Formats: sequence, structure tokens, C-alpha cells
Amino acid sequence: METKRKALGKGLEQLFSNEVINFDNFERDIVDTAKKNDIVEISLDEIRSNPYQPRKTFNDESLQELADSIKEYGIVQPIIVKKSIKGYELIAGERRTKASKLAGLEKIPAIVKEFNDQEMMEIALIENIQREDLNPIDEAIAYDNIIKIGHLTQEEFAKKFGKSRSHVTNMLGLLKLPNATKRLVEENKLSMGHARALSKLNDENLIHELTDRILKESLSVRDVEKIIQNEKLPKKNALSRNLNDRNIHYTIYETIMREKIGTKVKIKNNKIEIPFDREKDLERILDILGIEIAGD
Repeated sequence: METKRKALGKGLEQLFSNEVINFDNFERDIVDTAKKNDIVEISLDEIRSNPYQPRKTFNDESLQELADSIKEYGIVQPIIVKKSIKGYELIAGERRTKASKLAGLEKIPAIVKEFNDQEMMEIALIENIQREDLNPIDEAIAYDNIIKIGHLTQEEFAKKFGKSRSHVTNMLGLLKLPNATKRLVEENKLSMGHARALSKLNDENLIHELTDRILKESLSVRDVEKIIQNEKLPKKNALSRNLNDRNIHYTIYETIMREKIGTKVKIKNNKIEIPFDREKDLERILDILGIEIAGD
């Protein structure tokens, strides 16, 4: 593997090192060191996306602008692909490929390189992390996948990618949001700041209620943070669904009690509900609460 990576150029060697990486340098190195006969014209119909591509959405307007540029100036930089059983798989240049199809091209200049599945996954994730237009949910998924496949700690990941530890933690926290909330983030209907604040809550119902209020009342991120921190909002809007301080208190109390006794606790209608499976489990809970039963 080490010999293979060095043969592919310093860009790839640096890409997979423990140093802070830069995908643009990796791509530029492959292009700059390519010989004239390394660049070939391949049919767009033979190219498919990297199967490990985390990006799910592409900006249509941006793609059309790139397509218009390609019509006028052509492809400025070749894409990078690997040979597969059927045609080619993209390594770098997905937007150029899609825009070329929009521009009506049949072929595109490409450099063919060899990578294994593990490298294909890492390359796709690394590329997308460093692209500004990757939506926060796709970016969070990319973070999570790289940490898992690379067996990295959050601290190691942050250092490798030049991110702060708090930023990494906040991004990964987005993955705990309900699917409906994540879709709103993907569709740019909910900002990263709002999503980060909501991710601090454990109660899905509370997240849904607060999300509704954000959309209906145009709450700022600071407004949301005040609610979560149990501070009263300025009453400039009527509340269609009453999300008040007591709800927040109950959520906090439920979380604290769950952590203490190791089972889910529900506080509702001035009652505390603590479910248990069997008598032994009840005895365990009573013991944690310091309750002794006479005769035991």
C-alpha cells in the first residue's frame, strides 16, 4: 500500500497521512504530474458517481452556471476516475461531469488512476468535507464515516482536518436530530445555528414543537438558545403551541433522573412515571433512590 501511494504522487500520500490535509492540493498534484498521454477522452455515459459519495444534493443554479461556462470555454481541468467493471467511477470532478452533461457534451477529458474501495471512500468524504456548498447534514455524515473507517477520536479528526474540537462535536450532534428536522436543514429551511441549538435537546416532541415555532415565528438562533436555557422569550408573537418553561424543566428533570436510575422517566400531569421490567428491577431502582422496605 505504501509503495502504491508513493507511486501515485505526493498528493495522495499527504491525503492519507496524519497531517492536516487539503483535497485541492491532492487533485492539483495528480493533474500537474500527469503526462499528456495520461489524459484521455471518455464517454460521459460510461461514468458513474463514486459509490461512497456522501453528497445527496447539488445546486441546480450553480450547475447551470458551470454548464454555461463549459459551453463557452470548455473543460479547464480534467476529472479523475478509476476503471471499474462497467466503465468508470468518479474520484474527483462530479460537478464538472454533471455540468458537462447539461452542456450537451458527449465526452470529457479524464485522468485514470487506480484506487481500492477504502481509498475511494476516504477520498469522497475528504473532498466533500472541504467543499463549501456541502449541506450540514451531508457534512456531518462525512465526519461520522471518516471517524468510523479511520478509527479516529474526535480530537484526532479535528487535528487532521484543521477543525476545532467543538465544531466537530456540534456537527456530529446534528445526526441525533429527528429525520424530519434533518430534512429541513438539507433543504435550507432550517439554519445550521438553529439545528445546532435543537440538537442539545433529548426530547423529540420538544424538538418538533420548537422547530414549528422557528418556522412559524421566524425565531432567531438566540431566541431558540434562550428557550433551551430556560429564559423567557419577548412576547411579540402569540404562541400557537405553548412551549413554556415548565416543559423545559420537565425535560431537564427527566434527563437527570434517567441518568441516575438507568431507566426512562416520564413527568406528566404532575406525576412521575418510572417503568420497570420485573421485581428485581424495581428493587434496583428503590435501592438507588435510598428507599428501604421494612422486612427486607
